[in-house]
Amino acid sequence: MIRTSTLLLAVLLSFQLYAQPKQRKQKFNNQNTANKQGAFLEKQWWIGLKGGVNLTEATPQQRYSVLTATSNYPASQLQKKYTAFNKTGSQATLEVTFYFKGFSFSFQPTYRHSRFTYSNQFEWTDTETVGNHLLLNYKQENIIDYADLPFIVKYDLTKTKLRPYVHAGIFYSVLLNATKSVNIEGTDFASGGTNQFSNEALIVGATDLYNKSYWGLLAGGGADYNLGNVRLVLDISYQRGMSNVTNTSNRFSNDRLSGIGDAMDDMKINNIVISFGCLFPMRFLGTGFKTLDR
Repeated sequence: MIRTSTLLLAVLLSFQLYAQPKQRKQKFNNQNTANKQGAFLEKQWWIGLKGGVNLTEATPQQRYSVLTATSNYPASQLQKKYTAFNKTGSQATLEVTFYFKGFSFSFQPTYRHSRFTYSNQFEWTDTETVGNHLLLNYKQENIIDYADLPFIVKYDLTKTKLRPYVHAGIFYSVLLNATKSVNIEGTDFASGGTNQFSNEALIVGATDLYNKSYWGLLAGGGADYNLGNVRLVLDISYQRGMSNVTNTSNRFSNDRLSGIGDAMDDMKINNIVISFGCLFPMRFLGTGFKTLDR
């Protein structure tokens, strides 16, 4: 009986000695996992690609024209009529973001292809023959490519799987290329008849008509959605240009445009930019770890 009790006591002691290190090891592993998750969620580098569309508004600051109005023709009739946010452009972005406790500091170099339009109308009248006059309508599309270099600060409004945020920043844009397309339509009322006509679109290079760069401010918002180890991003920004985009020295330098009565106004450019993309974490990237494990 004594031998049986002694043997049973020895077995129980051995089991307890075996179980204690295992429990401590499990506790240690849980603590390491929690620390790793906390570091992942509170401090992280993200990198990824975004793409989307943009709409452009050109706002004239000082107006210019090749033509001069006669005494019986209002000067305001020579001014261009700008149409805001009516042409869709596109952009592609590389985003590099550092996140720390709800705040993100982001550099997002972007290739932006933007478009905007304006139109004007001219009328010539034969002062000797009543009813003889010519009406011309000019519709111009400006196509501009920029390299945008924005620095943006974001703030997450929640810390859930779907995270809405607000952001603001500053950007500097470098001109890459520009073209202008001009469509001319007219109505000829000469000789008592009415003849409508349209000419083939005139397309000219316009890079020299724009300044090499401009700068502006931006603000907006969006949302992140954590999907495992990656983050899906949808954001909307309003970019407000703060400097003149027109090269004042070359305003009348293009003979083909001057020949049809066109001269660039001093203007600023504003954009609405909508982007969607996918970001990847640079720390703890692996299949065995998820951003929202806890």
